[in-house]
Order: sequence, then structure tokens, then C-alpha cells
Amino acid sequence: MDKLNEFFTALWQSLLSVLKIILSSKLKTKLPKVAESDSVTGLVILGNGPSLNDTIAHSMPFLRSHHLLAVNFAACAEQFVMLRPRYYVLADPLFFTALSQPNIKKLWHVLNEEVDWRLTLLVPHKFRKTISAEGVTARNPHLDVAFYNLTPVEGFTWLENLAFSTGLGMPRPRNVLIPSIMLALGIGYKTIYIAGADHSWTRTLSVDDDNNVVSIQPHFYKDDDREVKRVNTEYMQYPLHQILYSFYIAFRSYFTIARYARHIKATIYNITPGSFIDAFPRLKV
Repeated sequence: MDKLNEFFTALWQSLLSVLKIILSSKLKTKLPKVAESDSVTGLVILGNGPSLNDTIAHSMPFLRSHHLLAVNFAACAEQFVMLRPRYYVLADPLFFTALSQPNIKKLWHVLNEEVDWRLTLLVPHKFRKTISAEGVTARNPHLDVAFYNLTPVEGFTWLENLAFSTGLGMPRPRNVLIPSIMLALGIGYKTIYIAGADHSWTRTLSVDDDNNVVSIQPHFYKDDDREVKRVNTEYMQYPLHQILYSFYIAFRSYFTIARYARHIKATIYNITPGSFIDAFPRLKV
């Protein structure tokens, strides 16, 4: 009976995923490809968790010997220009729909005006028109822009593998780290290291006397008061069970990624001290 239930659940998920691909995914997305020698040396994905400060302080030679990928508001941090990442991933609609927010203005200013090294910006395909709009277009000659499908896919393993390998979809992208890992695999890296991915959200999660969920999410850089207020306001919109469920989705997606990485003979290491992610082997650098 359990196997029968699993089959029909996978069948239903697969049908929904195929529909999502038909409605949302674009066939003509094209990711850059890394040289074979660099694919083995590997890529370090820089999450924005507070532990990244420790990694930068103690493991800079390791970071400098690998290609780097940055995410979200990393460009607003003072360490960004020193790190000089090769890739930059944005996934949250906020970066394309709230262009008047000061932090987002600063982000686009840095990418457009201050990057003086070769950097590939990876953006969801559905924001292709936005990225071409005045004030957002990367006019920087050092900046390349590539587009990817953010379509969530789950169901039969063979369907997941097909969608992941063709770039038509990915595990449910609860946060930017999930598309970042999938894009790194899609670009061709066979060894991937994850830094600054603390994911220790449950340590700071609470509910106040008005039944508002409070979540403190520190980064390796200092958030200004506007960003802290924005995050707090966003969390107050949801009950605790929905927030915990979103955490569940994220951690489950990492196990899907780990399975797919084994399928394509790639290795993902978690080099984040104290990380809550339990899907990837740990490595100290």
C-alpha cells in the first residue's frame, strides 16, 4: 500500500511539474560552460550567512584558488570587490520589482558601475524584460547576463533528472542557494563547495505576545535598519507552521540536489562551520 501511494504521489507531482514546465520554462536558456580543468578544481558558492566572515578571515587562500559565486545583497558588502566572484545569482522577485528600494538601487549601482572584472549575472528568465529596462540593464562591459528557469520540478526520478539536466527546472527553489547549486552543476562544475550557508534559522525563530513570528537572520555583512524592518514585516505575514514548512522544503531540496549530483558524478561539500544543512558531506578548509 505504501509503494502504491508513493507511485500515485509521484505521478501527480510529475504531471503538475510537466504542466509547470510547459507554462513557465523557456527552452532557449543558455548557461556559460566552464573549462574541464576548472570544473574539477571547483567552485565555491558564497552564502551570506555570518560564518562567511570566518571563512574569509581564515581560508582566503582557498577562496582565491577557486572560482566564486555570490548571491543576493553580497555586492553591497565591503568584501565584495576583494572577493571578485565569477558568478552572481539573483532569484528573489524583490530584486526586479522593488527597484526604488535603497538597498536594491545600491546593488544595481555596484553591478553596473563598480565591477571591473569578468562577472556573469544569472537571472530568472521571467525577469528578462526587467533586466533590459532602463536603470537595470547591466551596461558594464565586464558584465555578462545569462538567464535560467526557476521552475520547481518534482516527481519521478527520471523526470527530475531530465528537467535538471536540460535546465527546464530545478528542485523547489525555497532560497537562492538552491538555484545557485543547480546553476553551478549546469555550468559544468564537478566539485562544489558551499560556504556561508549557516541555515540556523530555527535558533532565532520566536513568536511574540501578539502571535507575530519573529526571525533574526544575520548576514556576514551588517544589514541596515530598512532591511531589518523589511524582513521582520515579511515574516509577520505568515503563521509559524507555514514558515517551518518553508524550512522543510529547503532542507528537502538539498537532499534532491545531493541525489542528482551523485547521478551526474559531481561532488558537493559543505564547508560552512556549524551549518544546519545535513545533505552534503562536511569539509574543513
